[in-house]
Amino acid sequence: MISLALTHIADVLRGDLLLAGTDTPATRVDGVVDTDSRLMAPGGIFVAKRGEETDGHLYVAAAVEKGAVLAIVEHPVDVPVTQIVVADAVDALADLARDVVARVRARGSLRVVGITGSNGKTTTKNLLARILEGEGETVAARASFNNEVGAPLTMLRVTETTRFLVSEFGASSPGEIARLAGLVEPDVSVVLMVGMAHAGGFGDVETTQKAKSELVHALRRGGIAILNVDDPRVAAMAPVAAEREGSVRWFGQGDRADVRASRIEVDPAGTSSALTVDGVDLPLRLRVLGAHHVMNALAAIAAATALGVAAADCVARLETVELAERWRMQPLGNDRVRIINDAYNASPDSMAAALRTLAQITAPEERMVAVLGAMSELGEYAGEEHDRIGLLAVRLGIQRIVVVGADARRLFLAAVGEGSWDGEAVFFLTADEAHDYLLGELRDGDRVIVKSSNSAGLRHLGDRLGESFA
Repeated sequence: MISLALTHIADVLRGDLLLAGTDTPATRVDGVVDTDSRLMAPGGIFVAKRGEETDGHLYVAAAVEKGAVLAIVEHPVDVPVTQIVVADAVDALADLARDVVARVRARGSLRVVGITGSNGKTTTKNLLARILEGEGETVAARASFNNEVGAPLTMLRVTETTRFLVSEFGASSPGEIARLAGLVEPDVSVVLMVGMAHAGGFGDVETTQKAKSELVHALRRGGIAILNVDDPRVAAMAPVAAEREGSVRWFGQGDRADVRASRIEVDPAGTSSALTVDGVDLPLRLRVLGAHHVMNALAAIAAATALGVAAADCVARLETVELAERWRMQPLGNDRVRIINDAYNASPDSMAAALRTLAQITAPEERMVAVLGAMSELGEYAGEEHDRIGLLAVRLGIQRIVVVGADARRLFLAAVGEGSWDGEAVFFLTADEAHDYLLGELRDGDRVIVKSSNSAGLRHLGDRLGESFA
């Protein structure tokens, strides 16, 4: 974080400053800000957030042992460290992030990019960060830091010399993106797609669309919206950008796209396509598997070129990316038994994309194996969407469908009903049972996809399989 006086922080947070040791109101702090005491470093600022299972106030002492010099708390704690007592620690975190970003922006050339969408946020964020790092100091969210805590923590990592801040914005209910993006007013707002992910929280896809459009509403006046021309619900957000006196830069496969891809091909070594960026043709060869990642790359290129990066530099940097993120189309295993662990998250769209990728990278003499778990947060749509994935797996000709977990049973039943009744589809209640089965079942020439929502826990099963066949 940038250097700030204790009294200034207290004023921004509307809190009471309780000094300790030799600190004075003018004492300045500039250390890492975090809600996890284990991640504290000397000079750090610990935010004592109350959680569902624990209370950050219990860990103030541990944070101080790690080097914290300031604690933001909701009530005084009997620990020898300067404290700022606030009404709500999460709100205070947001207020501090807003102030820090505004101050850096006012002093220098900081440009802010916001990214949202039902799928692909983290991958696109990582791809864009890789491009922008070649231009100057870039701060981007760690992993999927995109909620009311993660997003402000990312913002607070900016320094006086940061040129680019890439923020990822997720939401499980209306208003969340508006609140988080409103902290920074992005210069560039990227909307990837509107799908069924989190439909259970929003109620329907139309409400999801409205929630994602909040990022365009938050656009800084005169900013640029990066929109998916192939998704009608995203394309319909263009008038919102006009309301912000902004412009639209399109990406996709449609003819209107400023950044367009064609001839997309996937093989075991990666994904290739022909790009056209503002009328200039360029080849792209990604090491990341999956045709859907080409769309993420297009969005990253559209955003980066809007910020002045040359298209050729964008492509050259993207072609160095070997892994978009752990547990996202992560290749494991060996040449004989290849495991693709894509079980960090799942929606109907990403599940279908993963299965199609498996079909594309498997040679005729090889065998496709899909290890599938539940897709969460689908609400009333859960049954029919699991049915749809079970049907797709059979229609793609996947020879072995391994379904894991009670919440995914309907996917298994749909596969059986579609024709996998001769042992092609099997069901296990636990990942341990599935692991034991797969150790005896997998053979040379198998290509395996492991896919589920985070809550299903299959990412750890994927890791175990990767280790077993390393």
